[in-house]
Amino acid sequence: MRKLLNNPYIQFILFALALASIPALTNIGVLSKNYIIVFAGVIIYGIAALGLNVLLGYSGLISLGTAGFMGLGAYLSAYFTGKMNMPFELSLVLSILIPTILGILVGLVSLKIDGLYLAIATLAVSEIFREIFIQFDAFTGGASGAQSSYPSLLFGKLKLTRSGTYYLIVVILLVVLVLVYNFLKGYVGRALNAMRGSEHAAAAMGVNIFMYRLVSFALATALAATAGVLYVHIIRVSVPNSWTLNTSLDILAVIVIGGFRSIYGTFFGAFFVYGVSELFLKQISWMAEFAYIIKGVLIILVVMYYPGGSVQMFNQIKNWILKIFNKAKKGEIIDE
Repeated sequence: MRKLLNNPYIQFILFALALASIPALTNIGVLSKNYIIVFAGVIIYGIAALGLNVLLGYSGLISLGTAGFMGLGAYLSAYFTGKMNMPFELSLVLSILIPTILGILVGLVSLKIDGLYLAIATLAVSEIFREIFIQFDAFTGGASGAQSSYPSLLFGKLKLTRSGTYYLIVVILLVVLVLVYNFLKGYVGRALNAMRGSEHAAAAMGVNIFMYRLVSFALATALAATAGVLYVHIIRVSVPNSWTLNTSLDILAVIVIGGFRSIYGTFFGAFFVYGVSELFLKQISWMAEFAYIIKGVLIILVVMYYPGGSVQMFNQIKNWILKIFNKAKKGEIIDE
């Protein structure tokens, strides 16, 4: 049983099943209905942050343009399904493919710049997108935003409800987890990790820096666009103010809190940044006005005492438990 539970694919399935239980818990009254939207937001932020974690944690490239690519994916899907009556399945593919191509172009720019300059360049791209979202009324709905609806699957034959859309998000999450895990555990992941340590050393070992930079930007952009598509179909509206620098910084905070190069840490960070304020802080009247300040203080404390992210904290707790268990086991042996 222990060997089975240590299998990462089994862990991903169990994680997805745990998240899939939220609608059932709301139906029997254990949780309130808004938990569906909150946990959907946690998953969506987690998917976008996972892409940034690959880009920053593995290849060492920083981007502040995540929000712009999320918004682009959201607006494309809203336009394809709403204005063009395109099937959701086809809209999903196109709404991911188009931003990914643009992300590869940004990756080409990254060959000339690095570090802070790359962060500023990606931020500029994101701000260009946001200005397009405001000015191109026919495509985006302008400042009032683009309206969307819950998706219809099987080329329009199956209309999903809010719960059905949440289940779809969980299924896509499971697919993303498996793909990213396989991606990072293979040669590509090792090449990106070598790049993060030293690009010159990686190139000397035969790593194609040009290709792997483009690959990392493509993956990060694809996951950001996927998150944007899921967002617009569960929230059912996309407005320009949703895709600002603050959103990109929140996603960056997710991986700082969760831990670099950690899949589960990323989703814990998403819950910490997005879920804690929605589920706890905003539910207490006197905390509601200071939710963002309290969240900021909590983030600072985590970074100060656990610079390795939540992964470091969980490993410490795990070691404590194992130490207590081993002491208790030795005590039993002595008593016998």
